[in-house]
Amino acid sequence: RFSGIDFEIIIIDDGSPDGTQEVAQQLEKIYGSDKILFLFSSGTAYIHGMKYATGNFIVIMDADLSHHVRLFYVLWQKEGNFDIVSGTRYKGNGGVYGWDLKRKLISRGANFLTQVLLRPGASDLTGSFRLYRKEVLQKLMEKCVSKGYVFQMEMIVRARQLGYTIGEVPISFVDRVYGESKLGGNEIVSFLKGLLTLFATT
Repeated sequence: RFSGIDFEIIIIDDGSPDGTQEVAQQLEKIYGSDKILFLFSSGTAYIHGMKYATGNFIVIMDADLSHHVRLFYVLWQKEGNFDIVSGTRYKGNGGVYGWDLKRKLISRGANFLTQVLLRPGASDLTGSFRLYRKEVLQKLMEKCVSKGYVFQMEMIVRARQLGYTIGEVPISFVDRVYGESKLGGNEIVSFLKGLLTLFATT
């Protein structure tokens, strides 16, 4: 509130099992609906939320504190030279903390396969901490057809296709303290199908 940046926070609950709805409603009462807007979506949360965003820039991040709010300023400082600034766990001093070996292997494996098949020119394709120029995000939304975990990957691939510039900032990703991830067997299968589809169509 004291940064000098005119902001709004849109919290979207797409069926998360970590109590997002209750916390978001409390925050909305405290800070007012002009600054914090709570929405429920049964579809793609990003698409739903963008309809209500009024700013020139949109930051997408997890609301479970895995993405620390102070990292927002790191993205913002680098924004001037890029259409998209993406937080990366796999470059520089970035990293992941709190994951077990299985989850690390899944994430690393997904990024490795994507790098080999799609050559996207970005190091972290499955991360969701990103800053977009609003008009760029709108264009990408029109092109992207994926849902779930594949969506993040497709956004970067389509951005490269359209000639948008992408910057990366190393971040430390800390696993959630409360709640649990929705990542499971169905999501992994969907990711692999989406990866093959992008490989065949891009």
